[in-house]
Amino acid sequence: MQPHPMLYFPYRNSFPSMNFEAEILTTPHDNSELYVIPAMRSLTAEEYVEAFKSFLDHSTEHQCMDEFNKKQMPGIVAGLGAGKSTISVLGVGSGTGEQDLKMIRILQAVHPGVFIDNEIVEPNPQHVAAYKELVSQAPDLQNVSFIWHQLTSLEYEQQVKEKGTHKKFDFIHMIQMLYRVEDIPNTIKFFHSCLDHRGRLLIIILSDSSGWASLWKKHRDCLPATDSGHYITCSGITDALHGLGLQHRVYEFPSGWDITECFVEGDAVGGRMMDFLTGTKNFLGTAPAALRRRLQEALCQPECSSTRDGRVIFSNNLSMIVVES
Repeated sequence: MQPHPMLYFPYRNSFPSMNFEAEILTTPHDNSELYVIPAMRSLTAEEYVEAFKSFLDHSTEHQCMDEFNKKQMPGIVAGLGAGKSTISVLGVGSGTGEQDLKMIRILQAVHPGVFIDNEIVEPNPQHVAAYKELVSQAPDLQNVSFIWHQLTSLEYEQQVKEKGTHKKFDFIHMIQMLYRVEDIPNTIKFFHSCLDHRGRLLIIILSDSSGWASLWKKHRDCLPATDSGHYITCSGITDALHGLGLQHRVYEFPSGWDITECFVEGDAVGGRMMDFLTGTKNFLGTAPAALRRRLQEALCQPECSSTRDGRVIFSNNLSMIVVES
């Protein structure tokens, strides 16, 4: 992320590399003594897919998005296309495509008979393959075309600028992907410039009321250096939008993540969820005991989680930001 003049988005890690194959000497937060981190390293793309699945299986993130789709999306997309026979859509960081296809079906319902030209920017080859498989099994998408760009958002931007062609889209969505963008304000600025007249940009990001926001703000020392990316929530995005002079609306929707197994010694599911939370392969097996303990204690704080029927539910509240063209 290169910061916007009004903003600074710190990297989650202060080390020059995401990979920690060698042992690292680290000072505990209380400065009591030095300890050695044995071979902690970041998740590979394949390992991230597995860890992310554990998160989705135990969270209501997709149900939260479904609620937004049901209550708000029909009104948001109603004015798109301005009577055109084709509506152009761009998904940035679309993952495996489940949410993309749900939004496309809403577009089909709101604009019956209109052809939908759908392009996807997604760097993870496993996600692209899963998305294509999902499309192949969907019989209701005859009036939809698909073009995949296996690129990061920055690579796509560079490719567009090199070609000198600037295709316009009626609807662009960026769902839970801005955490790993190098320059958030300029990324938003570029994709906003790809909107056609009366087009809309949808950004879905973690809410300021989420447990993630509290964890990142108050307990940052509990997260390992292998956790790469940016700590960014809704207010960071809206600040960037204000700096760019872009009109927008914010919708807040509650979501939870059951992290109970993260506290069960030796639990495989809990281990994968902790890998996702920290961005680290086998965090529970490679992190120093003091770091594991501090993070588990932080996760239990009331600003991060609540207890329901003996289960620990981490707040995963989302903000849906709709930006006008």
